[in-house]
Amino acid sequence: MHIEKNMFENIFNIVMDVKGKTKDNIKARLDVVLFCNCKNMELVCDGSRVAKPRASSVLEKNAQLLVYKWFKSLRFPDGYASNISRLVNTEECILYGMKSHDCHVFMQTLIPLAFRNLLPKEIWDALTEISYFFRDICSSKLNVDHIERLEKNIVETIYKLEMIFPPSFF
Repeated sequence: MHIEKNMFENIFNIVMDVKGKTKDNIKARLDVVLFCNCKNMELVCDGSRVAKPRASSVLEKNAQLLVYKWFKSLRFPDGYASNISRLVNTEECILYGMKSHDCHVFMQTLIPLAFRNLLPKEIWDALTEISYFFRDICSSKLNVDHIERLEKNIVETIYKLEMIFPPSFF
């Protein structure tokens, strides 16, 4: 569950562009030049200033506000997850105090729903695949064929994530 929590926090902080917590910073963009072939994520120098172009995986401010308002309105059955609305501050666009189990619920069920119409399809597909991977790994019944299929598919999913997120994500 702790790996799942770390993965959720990394995804959420990058997509929602949480200041001070995102893995998409200046150092990560410098790594993009060294390790990746993503011209759209490289730093742009114009004279004395260096600009970090907005990544395609980052939501715009109005879309971020929609996600936070949706989180604020969520209600779960008793014992399923904590009261998420208490953890959301819509004025400052902050999600704080998430426990491991809350991240577990978000990672497995809510990420595909939260970002469905807000992110480009290829990014949403990759996030949905990683979400389904964690859901399947945590299921109470697994068979050998299913595990072999998961093992094969996670390689492709990680490759898709590598194309979307900077190297510091991993």
